[in-house]
Amino acid sequence: MTNFFDGISPVKFDPASDSDLAFRHYNPDEIVMGKRMEDQLRFAVAYWHSFAWEGGDPFGGRTFDRPWYPQDSMAMAKVKADAAFEMFDLLGQPFFCFHDADVCPGGESFPEYKRNLEEIVEYFAEKMESSKTRLLWGTANMFTHRRFMSGAATNPDPDVFAWCAATVKECMDATMKLGGQNYVLWGGREGYETLLNTDLVKERNQAGRFLQMVVDYKKKIGFKGTILIEPKPQEPSKHQYDYDVNTVYSFIKEFDLEGEVAMNIEQGHAILAGHSFEHELAMAAAFGILGSIDMNKNDYQSGWDTDQFPTNVPEVALAYYEILKAGGFTTGGTNFDSKLRRQSLDPEDLIAGHVGAMDVCARGLKAAAAMLEDGGLEAARDARYAGWESAVNKDMLANGTLESISARVLAEGLNPEPRSGRQERLENYVNRFV
Repeated sequence: MTNFFDGISPVKFDPASDSDLAFRHYNPDEIVMGKRMEDQLRFAVAYWHSFAWEGGDPFGGRTFDRPWYPQDSMAMAKVKADAAFEMFDLLGQPFFCFHDADVCPGGESFPEYKRNLEEIVEYFAEKMESSKTRLLWGTANMFTHRRFMSGAATNPDPDVFAWCAATVKECMDATMKLGGQNYVLWGGREGYETLLNTDLVKERNQAGRFLQMVVDYKKKIGFKGTILIEPKPQEPSKHQYDYDVNTVYSFIKEFDLEGEVAMNIEQGHAILAGHSFEHELAMAAAFGILGSIDMNKNDYQSGWDTDQFPTNVPEVALAYYEILKAGGFTTGGTNFDSKLRRQSLDPEDLIAGHVGAMDVCARGLKAAAAMLEDGGLEAARDARYAGWESAVNKDMLANGTLESISARVLAEGLNPEPRSGRQERLENYVNRFV
């Protein structure tokens, strides 16, 4: 025990409580669209923001003071793991997620890195024997160390490519050993700063071949989980190859990876790409690659990824609407890729951030389920496109030519008038539920 969370009791569902460390909306056993709420939401804590991040920003160093600092030894890594599992027990969420760099020091060589990772995985496995918390997904941090400054799989140096391939192998092994349900690839620096020193074709081919190797290794070791790609625009590289869902889907198609790879979509990354979260989720669902989500929000007055805990129920409701409409999660879940503000120093702040976020998601989920069960949005959408259901219009789309359609316009005297999109009425409809 670290005593870091001394005095904090396990968080319970208690709508009448006046404590900010009680759930008012998240009731794990409540049935929502035929499933327990816990099984619909599948919450996960992000190890990196909750335990590895020290409260720094581009203009100042760490502000937090934790019992596992400095994070440069296996002894401190185990203290951090003790605190993490203490928090998992307090929150009662079913999953957690981690990068390799979050959980152990990298060491001075690859063999040392490998030993450290294997040791902490054994430690996690022991702790998981007495915890309900499982692993939603693992991943490799291939963006922080200076060796990755020119990318990982897309690096012009083949030795860096080789290091990355070996790293992903170790992280996939670790994920499988801990029973992880997914493995995530986020290309933090898979992009470029200037075309003056970049070969776009070569770098894309390297990234595609790397992903094919990951899929091949998944099959070789018998990993039953899902391989997920997490898109992100601009930050940290100026031009990211994994900009958004559409961009990644074209990449998947180009390298014959359909059916092999799905998406982990983050709210904050969607905003940076100039989209809404629900847009990215709907696109992934349309392509059949919606896998898992990172839940957070951005500060709309800032131009970077601020990774704040979600507080906006209407936004969250529209996101879960798309998820439920697509059939809900299978191996994926709701990972809180969210961090405290650097002035929020206390252990209670870390618990409160997650409690509030879980409640917001629960409210959003219930609103989304109510909208789907009511059917108003789907009925309005069906009515808007109803003209396409007639036999003549189905035939026009399937078999028409410009000549035949032109002849029809002349023969029938078609002269269409615009029809209302009814947006304001639909927004009012959504507001009845949120």
